[in-house]
Amino acid sequence: MRTIAFTFLLCLAACVRRADQEGGSLPAPDGARLLVSGPEAFAAACASALDTARAQIASLKRIDPKQHGLSVLKAYDEATAALGNAGVRSSLTREVHPDARMRDAARDCEQKVEAANVEISQDRPVYDALATVDLSRYDAETRYWMERTLLDFRRAGVDRDEATRAKVRALNEELVKLGQEFMKNIASDVRTVELEPEELDGLPEDYLKAHAPGPTGKVTLTTNYPDYFPFMTYAKSAAARERYWRTYRLRAYPKNLEALSHLIAKRHELAGLLGYTTWAAYVMETKMTGSQQAAADFIDKVTRLSESRAVREHDELLARKRKDEPTATTLEPWDVDFYQDRLRAERFGFDSQAIRPWLEYSRVKQGVMDVTSRMFGISFRRVADAKLWHPEVEAYDVLEGDAVLGRIYLDMHPREDKYKHAAQFDVVVGQRAKRQPEGALVCNFPRPGELMTHEEVETFFHEFGHLLHFVFCGRQGWHGLTVVREWDFVETPSMLLQQWASKPEVLALFARHQKTDEPIPAEMVEKLRASREFGKGMWTRRQMFLAAVALDYFSREPGFDTTASMAAIQEKLSPFRHEHREGTYFQAAFGHLDGYSAAYYTYVWSTAIAKDLESLFQEKGYLDAPTATRYRQTVLQPGGSKPAAELVRDFLGRDYSFEAYRAYLDEG
Repeated sequence: MRTIAFTFLLCLAACVRRADQEGGSLPAPDGARLLVSGPEAFAAACASALDTARAQIASLKRIDPKQHGLSVLKAYDEATAALGNAGVRSSLTREVHPDARMRDAARDCEQKVEAANVEISQDRPVYDALATVDLSRYDAETRYWMERTLLDFRRAGVDRDEATRAKVRALNEELVKLGQEFMKNIASDVRTVELEPEELDGLPEDYLKAHAPGPTGKVTLTTNYPDYFPFMTYAKSAAARERYWRTYRLRAYPKNLEALSHLIAKRHELAGLLGYTTWAAYVMETKMTGSQQAAADFIDKVTRLSESRAVREHDELLARKRKDEPTATTLEPWDVDFYQDRLRAERFGFDSQAIRPWLEYSRVKQGVMDVTSRMFGISFRRVADAKLWHPEVEAYDVLEGDAVLGRIYLDMHPREDKYKHAAQFDVVVGQRAKRQPEGALVCNFPRPGELMTHEEVETFFHEFGHLLHFVFCGRQGWHGLTVVREWDFVETPSMLLQQWASKPEVLALFARHQKTDEPIPAEMVEKLRASREFGKGMWTRRQMFLAAVALDYFSREPGFDTTASMAAIQEKLSPFRHEHREGTYFQAAFGHLDGYSAAYYTYVWSTAIAKDLESLFQEKGYLDAPTATRYRQTVLQPGGSKPAAELVRDFLGRDYSFEAYRAYLDEG
């Protein structure tokens, strides 16, 4: 996922920009130093950024926009860059730093940055100055940036009366705190289950070795990803799977039920103050969909497209379960991963455990780097002396020839009080002739020497797509052009690169047996490919269920029971009761409700566009450098300088279409 730090003036995101020659003369990237500076220095840097922003805004107000429009634009861009970089740095720190004092300092900085952003976005003299600049003098990118910026001002209430603006400011400050609370509750609530050793029957040898019985003779497992997902896939004990599944769906409960209700209510109130019927209507205005109704229509369309396939797959899984339990009448949610793995093994000859020895973490990491280096003409150089926030974090400079494009940080393994999912975070947003881009990958993968699942390899490619999308960007002329405005497009590059994880020519480059060093057999990859066809109907249906839940929560009057609402949607959209059972509260740990909020449909929307983009790689080859270069230049490189639909058109030579996605759903 791409992390989202919402402000109502800025939505900082990834973009990609080819390095300009002057980029090589910039100081070496070192944005992580503030993460090891201590809370006092971190707070001082935050205060300095706020002072810089205020000074630039004060300067802007003294400039005649008719005579010196360029100076007005520069002052505004400098102010937003100072706040933006302080904000993204704080977002990363609060999610990954092992020191609670640093996490608190980061939360405090985020709140101050958000308040400053809202203050600027409601400053009528600033808006008037920017609106007065004669944009006809400038290039298309600058005009587009300003058109969207002025829209953001209006969406922040700049044209409302002072009483309304004051309420908007107060609500925004409260929403930042609520969002932080929601995510903090998820990160800090790591639950455990204790199981008898025999209840781990079916788990791989390396998993059993890493989870030996404790002093009581029982095995303790956490709700962290590396423990949970392999267990749900391989454990033969349905009773143990159910207990673990229920424990997993109690994370952040009960705290986040109240926090979520407050989040929904305050967002609805804010939308109403700004003239929108619902928060969903507010959110969709700047998406590719353009409206709440269009988002709902998309969910309905994909639900219909995937319905027959999802139901058929469900019935096939139930039939497979009946071989073990002849009287079974239902497929339980804790059965799905287990029987899907069994069916794939029996029908396609693909054993997901058997492929794992070829997917040792360090080799996968190097493989992801090697593949993307070959595609995009870049290289990665380890920065051995970088000062980092945890001993397991690694830093690499990204180079094109001898020129440094930026720096990436890999924080890849689970630990206490760390972000529990997988995401890319910005550290420093780059800008031409001013600063190098620096981004971080934050995941919860096995450690070096340990084996990954193929799903984890896919996730690695997915998140690396976000990281490259960010790193290549940092040579935009305006900081504001690093913004990917349509957030339902932001997952497209990652959903596209994720496809590389299953391609034979790609796996052949790095998947070698941990013990024998033999390359992965071609027939195993073919079985993997064939087996992956099974289950995508159910996966798509589940995604639409989650998208419908997110849209529903933010499309109605507050005060409703979020659990009852989710259960009702589940009965309508899911071929089985997957996320909710009595006594569980999946929504309490559904972190995307804070970030993507109503727009969780983004993942499938982006997948549909990614499938359209993939058609050119299918034709030319997944490792074809000219096609990758064209993709970089037309889709990634422009960042926020033009609408997403134009980026796609520039690459494909036509408007985007969902026909490739329809064919993908029908395939196999």
